[in-house]
Amino acid sequence: MADSRTLPQPPTGRTPVVLVIGGGASGNAVTVLLRRAGIAVDLTEVRPDWNATTGSGITLQGNALRVLRELGVWERVQASGYAFGSLGVTAPDGTVLFVAEDIQTGGKDLPATVGMQRPQLQQILIEAVRASGAGVRLGTTAEALDQDADGVSVRFSDGTTGRYDLVIAADGLNSATRAAIGITDKPEPTGMAIWRIAAPRPASVTRTDLAYGGPAFIAGYCPTSENTIYAYLVEACRDRAAIDPAAYADEMRRLAQGYGGAWPEITEHITDPEKVNYTWFDHLLVEGSWHRGRVVLIGDAAHCCPPTMAQGAAMSLEDALVLAELLGGGRDWDDELLQTYHDRRIPRVRTVVEASMQIGRWQLDGVRDADMAGLVGRTMNLLKELP
Repeated sequence: MADSRTLPQPPTGRTPVVLVIGGGASGNAVTVLLRRAGIAVDLTEVRPDWNATTGSGITLQGNALRVLRELGVWERVQASGYAFGSLGVTAPDGTVLFVAEDIQTGGKDLPATVGMQRPQLQQILIEAVRASGAGVRLGTTAEALDQDADGVSVRFSDGTTGRYDLVIAADGLNSATRAAIGITDKPEPTGMAIWRIAAPRPASVTRTDLAYGGPAFIAGYCPTSENTIYAYLVEACRDRAAIDPAAYADEMRRLAQGYGGAWPEITEHITDPEKVNYTWFDHLLVEGSWHRGRVVLIGDAAHCCPPTMAQGAAMSLEDALVLAELLGGGRDWDDELLQTYHDRRIPRVRTVVEASMQIGRWQLDGVRDADMAGLVGRTMNLLKELP
């Protein structure tokens, strides 16, 4: 595929057309923002259900909420989720060691944190995409991209074709588009894994509490609505092939029984292995530019990190905000503009990825005197600045 280094703005009088590959948080967000700027958008998503039922919970800090407000969905997120402003650290037996006020990275007019059910967030974003008037293809992906000086010709898996001025690859951690345009960076495991489940909310759970130590590195939970939470246990990676999925509930319950506080009540609901998710943590940071010609990466296709700072979704949403701002700003859609997008994002994303990785390494190495609070505080204060 040719790598066009000059990308002239579409001819005056013609509405530019963008293809977004991937209907997760970053793909949905950039679609809505580009449509608001008057740019025509087609979004294609490989999953027929638009990934609307997958996942337990998500933690959205203020800088993520700031983008969701820009998308016009904040009120719905607020109504669907559970807002809180502090973080508790407990001993494995549930004894509260200290409570810290969360930094309001989205500004004083937004909560520090909102927990919500991931499918609820996805459904809100899906409805925003539908309302934007974007074209949507489900159960379909881009099989071939052929770009030249004037645009990108795309062949889809349903046999149809399209012609676009720009392609935005929001197709996630294992992005096929990233590989197709010759970017060889790949995600790598961090050495840690997580067990997750959605469960009813105990009345005592009104914020995220984290226990360090015990049978796992971290035992935590986050309220996701008035009635629900998601709970998680982080341990060293195991061979996934050696764990029978039918035993997932047994394995998570075994680890959870080492914790007190709200955990005994949570553990009562860890019974269905199909509701337990086991995933390795990966990390990725594409070095060098995030585009090749008229194809540009956003979200997990460009970067991801373990959720030790709960900033993965926020970084992806910020990518969408910055890229849409540049594309809708009246500048030529040229190499300089796409490089500007990268240059604005890379220092902030790198800081988050490296801090998230450092926290994980400290735990894997058993470092007891690590300045975790200092690292988190410095990073979160930086995120108060606009992206």
